Amino acid sequence: MWITTPSHVGRAALFYVLTIGLITGCLSAQRPNIVVIVADDLGWNDVSFHGSDQIPTPNIDALAYGGIILNNYYVSPICTPTRGALMSGRHPIHTGLQHSVIYASEKYGLPLEEKIMPQWFKDLGYRTHMVGKWHLGMFAEEYLPTLRGFESHYGYYQGCEDYYDHTYEANPEYWGLDWRRNLDLIRNETEMYSTDLFTAEAVNIIKKHDTKEPLFLYLPHQAVHSGNTGGDPLQAPQHYVDRFLHIKNYHRRLFAGMVAALDDSVGAVVKTLESRGMMNNTIIMFTTDNGGPANGFDANAANNFPLRGVKATLWEGGVRGVGFIHSPLLQKQGYVYNNMLHVCDWLPTLYSAAGGSPRVMKNLDGYDHWEALSRNRKGKRKEILHNIDPKGQGHSGLRVGDYKILVGDVGMAWDDWYPPWQNPADTESLHVNNTEKYGHIRNNDDTKSVNTNLYYLEKSSEIESKGEILNSMTESYYHKGAPVRVNCGPKPFNASTSCDPRKSPCLFHIPSDPCEYNNIAYQNKDLVIQMLARLMQYQNTMVPPLNGPVDPAGNPKYHDGAWVPWVKL
Repeated sequence: MWITTPSHVGRAALFYVLTIGLITGCLSAQRPNIVVIVADDLGWNDVSFHGSDQIPTPNIDALAYGGIILNNYYVSPICTPTRGALMSGRHPIHTGLQHSVIYASEKYGLPLEEKIMPQWFKDLGYRTHMVGKWHLGMFAEEYLPTLRGFESHYGYYQGCEDYYDHTYEANPEYWGLDWRRNLDLIRNETEMYSTDLFTAEAVNIIKKHDTKEPLFLYLPHQAVHSGNTGGDPLQAPQHYVDRFLHIKNYHRRLFAGMVAALDDSVGAVVKTLESRGMMNNTIIMFTTDNGGPANGFDANAANNFPLRGVKATLWEGGVRGVGFIHSPLLQKQGYVYNNMLHVCDWLPTLYSAAGGSPRVMKNLDGYDHWEALSRNRKGKRKEILHNIDPKGQGHSGLRVGDYKILVGDVGMAWDDWYPPWQNPADTESLHVNNTEKYGHIRNNDDTKSVNTNLYYLEKSSEIESKGEILNSMTESYYHKGAPVRVNCGPKPFNASTSCDPRKSPCLFHIPSDPCEYNNIAYQNKDLVIQMLARLMQYQNTMVPPLNGPVDPAGNPKYHDGAWVPWVKL
């Protein structure tokens, strides 16, 4: 029994502080390292574990086959909304990020009242580092990564940029440097390929990390997003491009080189974790941020085939994500998870895996799937709101169980099925169908006129050789498996015309019709009514989009040619 003299009170307090500190330190040392890797604009058919016979991705595949391949996993159709959901665990309709992306000098970002992933992990004793793309607001310093829980940030704030000179071109009038370490601009790393730079930084963080503390590393790559459309949109060092001489289409070959650099980056990260003895206590989560910009969309050559549509649409090609989770800590590994999972589920799932209780997180839209994933059990998620965008004419998409409903213009200008470019002429012919390999071919009159939205590289010479090949993960770590393909069955003659959600809602049964060939709304009117009512329930909880006009005061020409925060809060 303690006697309440001042000296005893002081000793008791000191004992309490030391005990709590010791317990916290022990718990922190036991927590798993967490590495979150985000690929930008990676399409469904851009990885070989989905069956791509053009672009082998051995390092990514090794982790996917040895971990859990997410075969019913969804992201937002475009960048900022997905990143906001990943960081906050909340759906974009509840954070004001549901429309488009943060563009140029718009004055908004992921709301500051949202506590985000690095802040939650810091509470558990993690060291938190970010390498790569932010795109969640930069108009004021308070929105920047290092003021929102990250100890360090090396990378850029905006949505895209040149891979070598690291400038971001919003338009010819708004163009400037966007490359920094923490809050400081870096002006002497031009002619250095961003994927290589990000890899070197991530490797260096792991090498210097004190393994007595848990590490949270967020690695959102620039690859494989297009660069500035005023320059060379598709950029890769020549030694990567030369791996793909079997791809005769110039643009797709460049894109393949970008994927190869990304794949080598994954391998280098894993190899470094192994060399530090950290891999056995590490969770690696890999995701794309949206579907691929296929067939020239956004000046890119990604691919989602056989899924329908592209990035920025609510077709499966825009929202069904490439993703997996890998860790020796999983009770069951090496399998395909077919339960629904959404990008906003990652915060509670990884927090739970780290030993935290997601119950302390308020107003989450995500679910904790750690136990379900670890033991291959059915998850908690029964439905996925793809989006409700009230801007313009408005559009929405919702998945409930096996059924998906689409309403409004969900991407009708890019609603086709786009095979990967292979031959030189594919770029010009749009290559939307191939008679021998893909069956039914559209009549010319039925092909969308989208040439105004395409960007064709004028240059046909090979790009300059820059950089060195990165070491991949050790041979002992490789896992093999069978590609997880999407099987669509025969394409009906009316697949392109049976659905126009601008006129009336479309309904698809996704497990039997993953390629959205058959609109079954007419035969299931009661179900359509129920799903429209559910959409209305979601709409009643929605906050208005935060998008606003571009602020001329943020133009780089007023800030020594650089993108910097320009508003004082």
